[in-house]
Amino acid sequence: MRLKILCVIATAGVWMAVAPVVAHHSFSAEFDVTKPVTLTGAVTSVRWSNPHAWVYIDVTGADGTVVNWAFETATANALYRRGWRKDDLEPGRVVTIEGWLARNGTPTGNASSIALPDGRRLFSGTATPDETAPR
Repeated sequence: MRLKILCVIATAGVWMAVAPVVAHHSFSAEFDVTKPVTLTGAVTSVRWSNPHAWVYIDVTGADGTVVNWAFETATANALYRRGWRKDDLEPGRVVTIEGWLARNGTPTGNASSIALPDGRRLFSGTATPDETAPR
């Protein structure tokens, strides 16, 4: 009986450890490596969360229409270790984001880097596509 209980507990532990890995998506499932994007806009908000932080910017099109874009980055902890600070992306600050478009056609992307007005560049370190892909 003890052996059965131990086996059940061990199995449950393995499933709990594997569940987050199974739930996480791959880069190519959501983003298109053949569609690099560079957009400039004013930061509207930053969501410092896990498993990914998000940066939102308002981009004004040629016709004057403003679209709020969402860019996925690495985890908040990873960004902090790469030198990001919360005051780098204050609302209203104009930034240029390079990354890749979402496959679903929404104004969403995966950021590879963000250029700040003072010339600094913040690298997101997200899951990146093949290095031979155009950027």
